[in-house]
Amino acid sequence: MPKNIYMVGIGGIGMSGLAQLLVHQGKRVSGSDREESPTTHMLAEKGINVAIGHDWRNIPAGTELLIYSDAIHADNAERIRAHEMHIPEMSYFEALGEISRAMRTIAVAGTHGKTTTTGMLAKILHDAGAAPTAIIGSIVRDFESNFLAGRPDLLVVEACEYRDHVLKLSPEILVINNIELDHTDYFPNLEAVQKTFRIAAEKVPAYGYIITDSRDPDIAPILENVSARVIDYMQTEVPELTLIGEFNRANAKAAKAAALAAFPDIDESSIDESLANFKGSWRRFEYRGETPQGAIVYDDYAHHPTSIAKTITAARARFPGRRIVVAFHPHLYSRTKALMQEFASALATADFAIVAPIYAAREALDPSVSNEILAAAARRAGGRVIALDSFDDIRDRLLQEKDDTLIITMGAGDIYKVAEQIAD
Repeated sequence: MPKNIYMVGIGGIGMSGLAQLLVHQGKRVSGSDREESPTTHMLAEKGINVAIGHDWRNIPAGTELLIYSDAIHADNAERIRAHEMHIPEMSYFEALGEISRAMRTIAVAGTHGKTTTTGMLAKILHDAGAAPTAIIGSIVRDFESNFLAGRPDLLVVEACEYRDHVLKLSPEILVINNIELDHTDYFPNLEAVQKTFRIAAEKVPAYGYIITDSRDPDIAPILENVSARVIDYMQTEVPELTLIGEFNRANAKAAKAAALAAFPDIDESSIDESLANFKGSWRRFEYRGETPQGAIVYDDYAHHPTSIAKTITAARARFPGRRIVVAFHPHLYSRTKALMQEFASALATADFAIVAPIYAAREALDPSVSNEILAAAARRAGGRVIALDSFDDIRDRLLQEKDDTLIITMGAGDIYKVAEQIAD
């Protein structure tokens, strides 16, 4: 990896973690993003130069490599200029894959729970003195960062299956939390998702480990030809957690099993203490405060039907008797359309839900799917659900909720801004 690196889309949660890792390795790093965010502020506080807005003039003289996020297309002005200047380019996961090959890597994959499991695992190993270097898919409260600086030969990293990115990595230990159909703009069906995970699992060397729920019927078929040892994390005992939900207990089991596979001599009581004290991360059922009317406000990243349903169930268990109100920001037309009925059923489990306009992200407009279509499907599923067409309207409606209510803003877009506006 060369010395002088420029990163387009540096504010992305993975890109910002990689930027900090490269600086930790002694590289000279700068970059750009389309708008300010908590991650761009964090990078600036750490002395990394971030330009807001994409302009070819942002690229410093002497740049030897340009790394771009998946959200940055080839027609981006900075990528065009890099091509003209014959500056080599790598995607985020290509760069991460090169780093992974030079380090003992523990990769955490799966449809749900990757971020929390990666954060837990990084904290366990950090507290045990193993000094991992870690890139996590959110800002972990225990570190106040999505990056943990550690030794140069041990990497804990979150791995995504989208566009087969997980296959760029070279893990000695691969955690697969679960497998469901997601990223429907790339995977046509569950079998395609399983194929990617099968290849990833078969890449793990014979001296390595696969940490997973081996009895899950969607996971068992991908393990048939692996050479690595398979450890069923569901058999692992964990302490009481501060985080809500059985899904977080499963995440903790996976993290503990991975830690023990990597370092068998770690004392289990220290692992349990680390897990019991884990504070969670940004946008993972994160408490944001109260409204002027006294409603409690939480924010959550849930953007898949299973995550939505499980979060609502866990919230009811933690706050019995409270009215559960959800403001959901659908992420991607393709995902919303492909999983319409599943989203409808999940949202119907709330006492009241509001659906925001779909966050398009990397996709072009698809008029065949909308927030109103999803809200109507959720009403047919028995829910009390409406569609509102602006964050301002959603904010005003949520501010009407009384002190018997728990409000959860949900989604992978920027619905968290509504939580910020309504909570003290």
